[in-house]
Amino acid sequence: MRKELEGKVAIVTGASSGIGKAVAELFAENGAKVVVSDINDEYGEKVVESIRRAGAEAIYVHADVSKAEDCAALVAKTVETFGALHIACNNAGIGGVMAPTADQTIENWQHVIDVNLNSVFFCMKYQIPEMLKSGKGAIVNISSILGQVGFAGAAAYVSAKHALVGLGRTAALEYGTAGIRVNTVGPAFIKTPMVTALDEDVLNKQIAPLHALGRLGEPEEVAELVLWLSSDRASFATGAYYPIDGGYLSR
Repeated sequence: MRKELEGKVAIVTGASSGIGKAVAELFAENGAKVVVSDINDEYGEKVVESIRRAGAEAIYVHADVSKAEDCAALVAKTVETFGALHIACNNAGIGGVMAPTADQTIENWQHVIDVNLNSVFFCMKYQIPEMLKSGKGAIVNISSILGQVGFAGAAAYVSAKHALVGLGRTAALEYGTAGIRVNTVGPAFIKTPMVTALDEDVLNKQIAPLHALGRLGEPEEVAELVLWLSSDRASFATGAYYPIDGGYLSR
């Protein structure tokens, strides 16, 4: 049976762990040639090794996506290696320092906005022209449940994640008739290094109960949604925000 991403070339940012790793591995399992990108070279290379051991094609490209020149180089290396670009999952992000809005440092605000928002604009700026050359494309940007609601102490993160939803909707309007679909995924609290670094008692007694399912999500569960949105099965889906939140937003 033909794999649904057979013949496709995909970039996944922030792919050395968590959601990005799960997406990269699932893309490869479904036939894509995958470019794994991150700033954690050791773990990124391990993801590539795992994909290759499973019989798929992948390369690792170091890229600090908060820098426009790194995003341009990432796309250029992708096309140089695999000849085209069809799919992108812009997943890289950070939590930043928690503090009330007036107590946030300018440095933290700028860093979180650079990594979580500006990076996605930079990536799309260079991804879209290559997808236009390919005749079609699918972009999935990873936002958050906090792309829809607030969260005390996380002004920069919440602002960036809200903005990603608007950025995706705008690009979808601009490039839909050219065959490029752009969607945004909003995970709740997922078992990634950023989340599991929190106090276990806090996770189990305070955060998990905020979800209707009473638990945290798994990276693989998010990856399944990203795969669908990246595939031809989602051919009429664009410009939308898809929460995968275990019922968090139903409160």
